[in-house]
Amino acid sequence: MKALSKVEVTEFLKDKLKNWSFDGNGIKRDFKFKTFVEAFSFMTEVALEAEKLDHHPDWSNVYNSVSITLNTHDAKGITTLDFDLANKIDKVFENYTK
Repeated sequence: MKALSKVEVTEFLKDKLKNWSFDGNGIKRDFKFKTFVEAFSFMTEVALEAEKLDHHPDWSNVYNSVSITLNTHDAKGITTLDFDLANKIDKVFENYTK
């Protein structure tokens, strides 16, 4: 899979993944929850989605927050696989904002 250009990544984020940012190495988003249990439940759901795609995030969790960075290590950049997973992560997060 081929890495996308910085312009392609920036345009895609602007058009379709507005809550994600690009830092040159990956696309990132921070998530906040009411409790640690909600944050951990979210991570569990994301882990199942990531496993289905065989694409795994770089992430961290501190109490009620989760920070996620996505990139495709094999391609040495951002690919459509990162956007696919980011979209799935956003859909999972929607369940925690209701």
